[in-house]
Amino acid sequence: MTTKKELKEMKAPDELQKLGAQAVPFLELHGRNIVLGVIAFVGIGGGIALVGHIKKRSNEAAMYQYGAALKVLEREVNANAAAPTKPDEEPPFKTEKEKDEAIVAALTTFRAEHQGAPTSTNAALPLAQALLRQGKAEDALKLAEEFLKDGDQNDALRPVAFETRGYALESLGKLDEATAAFEKLAQENKTEFMKGMGLYHHARLLEKKADLTGAMKRYSEVTTAAADSSAARLAKERMTLLAAKGVAVPTPMAAPVAAVDAGK
Repeated sequence: MTTKKELKEMKAPDELQKLGAQAVPFLELHGRNIVLGVIAFVGIGGGIALVGHIKKRSNEAAMYQYGAALKVLEREVNANAAAPTKPDEEPPFKTEKEKDEAIVAALTTFRAEHQGAPTSTNAALPLAQALLRQGKAEDALKLAEEFLKDGDQNDALRPVAFETRGYALESLGKLDEATAAFEKLAQENKTEFMKGMGLYHHARLLEKKADLTGAMKRYSEVTTAAADSSAARLAKERMTLLAAKGVAVPTPMAAPVAAVDAGK
């Protein structure tokens, strides 16, 4: 999966700490009922003002609670760490498994309490990734698709969601659909790295299908389309391994030669 180092190449907000910063929540679950009751007494003008007030308060509450739910993502994994010295300090997780269990518990609870809110949609992505690491690809796929469908279409983390969706489909053995997801990743992003990763994953699936020549060609495309990214480094490593198996390395396309005017 995409590493923290690779995500930095996207020049996007931190995946775990700034997911909620782009959300603008609307009325919470009971907000509309309260507003409708009050409007009957204070009139339209006062009702509109109250709507704005409740939206602002609910936004602040949801964002605060979302930030609290995401704190579990910041805790490190260290089986040999010393006990915390501060009363309010959380101890490191003993294992990655333990951390994923805590992430799933925290974000599942948050989403249940904020159904329909944009922050709930934002939480779908880190929850999907944790579930995928637990081997729950079906659940992860639904959450990744929710993020892509209902989330902000300009969210900087959409490429990560496409990648997560591709991994989930691959885990379910749906290689053709996974290929399409990774192609979407290559097409619908503005960074060289994620475009390269989309092509890289496509090549990897071709290799998985035993189409080694096709995979070699696609890996070669990564080194051209995303030459300065770590995606290109990964592709070059795969090309070296395939070449060792006797797969021919594609010849770089020669630049077109300008026509010479016969009259000169």
